[in-house]
Amino acid sequence: MGIETIKKITKFCNTKRPLVCLTAYTRYMGEILDGNCDLILVGDSLSMVIYGNNFTKNVTLQTMINHGKAVGLAVKKSVLVVDMPKGTYETSPKIALKNAKKIMRETNCDAVKVEGGLKIKKIIKTLVKNKIPVMGHIGLMPQQANKLSDYNVKGRSEKEEKSIINDLTAVQESGAFSVVIESVPKALADKLNKISTIKTIGIGASKQCDGQVLVTEDLLGYFTKTAKFVKQYDDIRGRILKSVHKFKSDIIKRKFPTDRNTY
Repeated sequence: MGIETIKKITKFCNTKRPLVCLTAYTRYMGEILDGNCDLILVGDSLSMVIYGNNFTKNVTLQTMINHGKAVGLAVKKSVLVVDMPKGTYETSPKIALKNAKKIMRETNCDAVKVEGGLKIKKIIKTLVKNKIPVMGHIGLMPQQANKLSDYNVKGRSEKEEKSIINDLTAVQESGAFSVVIESVPKALADKLNKISTIKTIGIGASKQCDGQVLVTEDLLGYFTKTAKFVKQYDDIRGRILKSVHKFKSDIIKRKFPTDRNTY
């Protein structure tokens, strides 16, 4: 772990105001977000956003590295975190360490993110022991989704609530510097925030979390359907369509190209 990584993560952990976190999958989005976000996540959500899949489990290690590299070319100020995809860390600490090192080395990111708590406690410990900063992820864990109905609020039952609390405890005891809490009832999220000794990043949780994260394309309005926890700040889809229709009209009416656009 380089000195710049230590500085960025230390600053992230010591920030008192709510933390701003968004996703990026390309160099150009990385350029836009760098310095405007405390944390930029190259999430395996790119499986849906970029490749049109319904689940994150289809993403390979190399795909994550390729996108992590692209974003890493632009990110200098924000903490850059890359998701470890399903199947690259859960089976053993040895495999997790090998793949985490590969991600860190090839993308020049600051940290990796893994999903789970109690079940992967030893894996998180191994990564942290080997100087690899880890962000956890509890509550709804997309890598465990096998059907669309699996994308639902977690922690409504007493059993689920206890399990998620145990996951938080395991993640922070293992040495993770932060944890994403996804799609849990506000009351549970507030409990988790009181218990947590590390930074909590909410997505469909509570505004009491230390920070919030969204998929950038969701907030920009790329899609017609989004989760309840998404607030759309723009209608990029509509604006793109408007531009495409104008371009189409110009072509049909032979208004483009003009002399300004030819050599």
